[in-house]
Amino acid sequence: MELRQLRYFVAIAESGSFSRAAEKVFVAQSALSHQIAQLESELGTPLFHRSRRGIELTEAGQRFAPHAVSILRQTEEAVASARQTTNEPSGKVVFGIPHSASNALALPLLRAVRQRLPRVQMELTEELTGNLSQQLTTGQLNLAVLFDDGNLPEFEHTPMLSERMYLIEPALPGKKPPRRITLKQALSRPLVLPASPHGVRPIIEAAALQAGLASPQVEADISSISILRTSLLAGMGRTLLPVMPLRQEVEAGLLWATEIVDPPLERMLAICWSKHIPVSSASQAVMRLTQELVARLCAEGQWLGSRLVNA
Repeated sequence: MELRQLRYFVAIAESGSFSRAAEKVFVAQSALSHQIAQLESELGTPLFHRSRRGIELTEAGQRFAPHAVSILRQTEEAVASARQTTNEPSGKVVFGIPHSASNALALPLLRAVRQRLPRVQMELTEELTGNLSQQLTTGQLNLAVLFDDGNLPEFEHTPMLSERMYLIEPALPGKKPPRRITLKQALSRPLVLPASPHGVRPIIEAAALQAGLASPQVEADISSISILRTSLLAGMGRTLLPVMPLRQEVEAGLLWATEIVDPPLERMLAICWSKHIPVSSASQAVMRLTQELVARLCAEGQWLGSRLVNA
């Protein structure tokens, strides 16, 4: 198996076409097809099949793809590390952020990296937490922010902050929002939550179990923040979340955010990386910068409902 075969495979998977992939990697289509045939022969299984929509990955191809991407990225990092001639971090860092933390962290982090780490190429990806965990495991991501729901021991991780969670629901005209609500009261109401095991769902279910309460009444599974926002504004239910993903709507008075108490409901955010894949100097620099940035956002009150935690 050769690196060029992996590059060709990834190019075809991304473009959905042998001809477009050949143009992308600057080789003749016949040569590309020959290399893929050799790769499939070595693996003992086809990686692509033709359909009405073009070239698609087989089941084996879908399983092989994340490993191919990981190998190519680690190779690029190894080359960049060997060629680095200064102490200034350089290279590409692929950083994953959950949907519900993106509003607080994504733009400030992009700005900070551009200002402080000009030789680092940052690629931010916004995904469901379950997908982020899988991509971090396979090496598709260098770093990720994940919620500590008890499943982080498989990664190296450093806790960063804790966010209070609220009952968020459509505002009622002419009425004032309640100041607080107990966890039991919140869980007794029909809720719109992310599908398990994504987002805050495992955290809410674990909190209910620990408090000896019934599991949440889930009337709809919505794992998209944008769809959740639209649904809440249309009066279609309520949810349990920190304020930041819906800050604009809460501050505009379109949604109510009621603090949950007795016991309070919180989620812990940690920055995570693989135990088995070397961490590049660029990734280490981004990690340190992220922790510094999160501390500043909390101290300045820009990350609403948050508090720093000790590593």
